[in-house]
Amino acid sequence: MSTTVVSGHGRCSLDLSVPLPTLSKEFAMADPAFVVTTIAVFALVALVAKGVTKL
Repeated sequence: MSTTVVSGHGRCSLDLSVPLPTLSKEFAMADPAFVVTTIAVFALVALVAKGVTKL
């Protein structure tokens, strides 16, 4: 399925041939990875802050 989108900058073609179940699985795996990465970054920042306060 191909859809033409008209915007203020002209026309662009949008290809919607990607099956939606595959796309939703990718997003479903991206969410937990984002949460784990965010928690890891905050844990690292907390460790650095704790180390700086000991100086």
